[in-house]
Amino acid sequence: MLDDTYGHSPLKNMFELRDVYGIAYSEERAARRKVRLGLIGAGGVAQSKHLPAIQRLRTIWEPVEVAAVADIDARQGKKVAHLYGCRWYQDFQSMLKEEELDGIEVLSPAHSHYEHVLASLEHGLPVLVEKPLTRSLRQSQELCRVAETRKLPIMTVANKRWSPPYRRAKAIVSGGNFGSPVLWAGKFNLGYDYVDLLEEGTIHLLDLARFFMGDVVAVNAMETRRSNSNPASVENVVISLRFQSGAVGSLHTSKTSLSLKPWERVEVYGLAKWLAVEDQRDLIFHSSEAGPTQSWSPVVPNTLLFDEEFGGYVGEVENFLQVIRGAERPGVTGWDGHRACELVVATHLSLRTDQLVKLPIDPVMENEMASGD
Repeated sequence: MLDDTYGHSPLKNMFELRDVYGIAYSEERAARRKVRLGLIGAGGVAQSKHLPAIQRLRTIWEPVEVAAVADIDARQGKKVAHLYGCRWYQDFQSMLKEEELDGIEVLSPAHSHYEHVLASLEHGLPVLVEKPLTRSLRQSQELCRVAETRKLPIMTVANKRWSPPYRRAKAIVSGGNFGSPVLWAGKFNLGYDYVDLLEEGTIHLLDLARFFMGDVVAVNAMETRRSNSNPASVENVVISLRFQSGAVGSLHTSKTSLSLKPWERVEVYGLAKWLAVEDQRDLIFHSSEAGPTQSWSPVVPNTLLFDEEFGGYVGEVENFLQVIRGAERPGVTGWDGHRACELVVATHLSLRTDQLVKLPIDPVMENEMASGD
C-alpha cells in the first residue's frame, strides 16, 4: 500500500490520532487569521460542494466565516443565509459595497462569471471562481490581466488537483524516479445532458492533463453522435494532445454513455513505469516489470468519505484561504483556468475545421468560430 501523504488532509492522521472524525484540536490551524468570505451564487454547486467544504474546514478548526451570499433567486439565497447564518443580498454589487469581506467565491452560472469576477477585483478582493473561468478567451485573458495589474489572486476551480489520489499520483510523477512522462491517457463519461460535455465536464480532465504533463501546444479532435441528437451538442469526442515537452496524450469523453460504471480514468506513462487513477478513487502504480504492483485505495468507513474532502474542494478552499492570508501560493491560477478554457475552444475549433489546432489561440479565431465564418 502507498503511504497516505496529502498535506492538509484530515484523512492523513485520523487513525494515528485515534480521531476517526478528523476533528482533533489543531493549534496551528485554529491560530490562523479569520477569513470572511462572500459568495456570489447560491445554487447547486454552492450548496453541494463549496459550502459543505467550508463547513468541513470549520469543523477541523479553520477560522473561516461565510459572511454573505448574493443570489437573484430569493428562495435559494434565503435558504443558504438561514443554514449558514449569513446575510443574503439579491444584488451582488450591494454585497460588495456593504460587506467587509476578505475574499469572494464566484459560484454563479458560467455566463455571469466575467461580470462577477471583474466586479470583485474592482473592489480589491481575491477571487475563487468555478469553472469555466469564462466562456470567452478574450474575457478570461482580460480578467487575468486585471488581476495582475491590481496584484490580486484569481484562483479557478480545479478541485481534482486536490483530490487525494490525484495528489499522490502527481507526487509520484514529480518524485524523480518516474522519469519524464511521455504519454497521458484520460477517459471521462458525463452520462447526463443538463451540462455541456466539454465546458462543464471534460474541462476537469483537460486541466488534469496540464497538471500532470504541462502545457499543450496542439489539439486534434474527432466526434461521433447519435442520429437523432442535437447538432449543436457535442456528445462523443476523442481528443489528441501534444504537450510542450514533446509528450502526447489522448482523451475519450462521452455524454451518451453510462456515468458511473466506471466514469473517469487517468493514466500517466514514464520511463519503464506507469500509473493509473480509476474513478478519482483508486491509484495503481506499476514501478517495474518484476516488482509488485503498488496500490492505494481509501480504506475508511463510508460515513467518513466526504465528497467535499475526497473530491478536493476542502483542499482548494483551504489553499484559497491561505492565499488570502499570504501564507501560500495559489495551487491553481486564473491563467490555469484560461488555459483549460483554451483547450475547450481548441477542441471545438478542431471539430469544426477537421484540422489540427495549434496553441496558444488568437481570440480572433474564437470569434470566427462563434460567428460561423
